[in-house]
Amino acid sequence: MRTVSGDLRFPSVAPAHEPGGSRDGTEPGPGAGSEARIRPHDAEPSDAGLIEASLTAPERFAGVFDRHADEIHAYAGRRLGPEHADDVTAETFLVAFRKRHRYDTSRPDARPWLYGIAANLISGHRRSEVRRLRALARAPRDADERGLHEEERGAERASAAALRPALAAALARLSSAERDLLLLVAWADLSYEEAAEALKIPIGTVRSRLHRVRAKLRRHLDLPEENV
Repeated sequence: MRTVSGDLRFPSVAPAHEPGGSRDGTEPGPGAGSEARIRPHDAEPSDAGLIEASLTAPERFAGVFDRHADEIHAYAGRRLGPEHADDVTAETFLVAFRKRHRYDTSRPDARPWLYGIAANLISGHRRSEVRRLRALARAPRDADERGLHEEERGAERASAAALRPALAAALARLSSAERDLLLLVAWADLSYEEAAEALKIPIGTVRSRLHRVRAKLRRHLDLPEENV
């Protein structure tokens, strides 16, 4: 078993040797078939290629973790705080590993899929998220975080600097679904199409819901339209 993070492990199952290729499929030799999922001039396979390869060689899924774990962890930490970020990240990739056979391999980038899983897990902590947002809304930006460990204190300061109290209060008043969509676009930097993929909703719903959410934020923050 290969330990990737905490209790997240991917079995080290050696794939069958393919004529003309390496055992793990990363360096196909002359005559290797298209099943290797690596384009001739690319140094690395796409996320879809890694996920497809992991169906027969589960340890290949570790490549997806290595590429995207840091940003999923940062997103979870920004929404829930450092105390939940490790668990949400580990669970996101565990769920993804278990459901990898359902992944649409026509989509080379797995980020929307992973963010969708993470958003669903974060929604299970919505009470913790709202409490955190309300606490940030009450606290001055230079609040002393005494009692936190040094590492946690640094993460809290970074979050407080990025999330002004008025905005934290406004986000706390949104529904979980509204926060998911807004923050996938604003913090995870997903396009409307990627957000629709992540949340499994039509892109028209993304557009209309974002319009309503931004209108709510303008009212809560007392800002003109161009400032949201």
